[in-house]
Amino acid sequence: MKQQIDSVFKKYQFNGSIAVFKDSVELYRKENGFLDFKAKTTIDAHSVFAIASVSKQFTAVLVLLQMEQGKLHLEDKVSDYLDDFKLKEYEDITIHQLLNHTSGLNTFGGKLMFKSGSDFYYSNDGFNALGKIVEKTSGKSYDENITELFAKVGMSHSSTGDLFKAGNFAGAHVGNGKNAEKIENMPKRLGSKDIGIPAGGLLSTLDDLHTWNNALYGGKILKPETLKLFTSKTSQRNHAIFGKMGYGYGIMTNLGKPLSFFHSGYIKGSPSLNIYYPETKTSVIILSNIADEQSGKGLIFRPHKEVKKITDILENTIHEMKIDSLDSPLKI
Repeated sequence: MKQQIDSVFKKYQFNGSIAVFKDSVELYRKENGFLDFKAKTTIDAHSVFAIASVSKQFTAVLVLLQMEQGKLHLEDKVSDYLDDFKLKEYEDITIHQLLNHTSGLNTFGGKLMFKSGSDFYYSNDGFNALGKIVEKTSGKSYDENITELFAKVGMSHSSTGDLFKAGNFAGAHVGNGKNAEKIENMPKRLGSKDIGIPAGGLLSTLDDLHTWNNALYGGKILKPETLKLFTSKTSQRNHAIFGKMGYGYGIMTNLGKPLSFFHSGYIKGSPSLNIYYPETKTSVIILSNIADEQSGKGLIFRPHKEVKKITDILENTIHEMKIDSLDSPLKI
């Protein structure tokens, strides 16, 4: 595995961080390239990245925690909580439909893409609305809610784009290593109407996302029946990069083998991918702070896709070896 992932770094001059953990054991880790391309400050273990839509799973968990406290039900109409949804077109949209992108909502204020509940359409505005519901039911701001969750999990280097004050921020850049253009007003711009903190505005590190995966899938945040709701495929997405997949609540899942829960993220100049294989308790985390947008998203995510293919194959091999060992006759 080491040689294969090392070759991905070399092939694409990958500027960022990649790590593989099995439960609490680090199997692979590499940081390469620059935080600041002009100053030549290098990426290290403490580098903080914008994780874009990987943020959605955190928002989904905040909603589910409110549900566990009896403050909402997933089949509740969003219009019961938010006045903006009292428009005739939106009044029957449910919290469940926002969580799995089946509401038909695209950009808030526009016509629905389809009858709510009948299809899939990925909506950032839907997840930003979920952030507002959490604020309404908890009586606290989204920033307060997520900060409390980070503290509970032990994610000491994670933040929102609005609250971030520490150093080691990787920023976001477009272009390539020889010609990198810094995206201005980062990470504050993550809180803008175009992106939104609940949909794509969190910042984190390799180690914090590893801590998150272990806590979430290890049952330390949600009750077992709630975790099952979170991961269960309730809709299907045809992803432009990763193909057909199942979608739960702010999390994607492989349709075939191996069983995995993952989400990609992209805001201008910062592509990311977080994968968890529950059968072996393995986390694969890929964070970067530069994207050659002229090449298109297919090329931007080629390193992420190749690493996922490597770890998918490895996971399937381990699974097959386990089955073989169970099928073999006892040696006495």
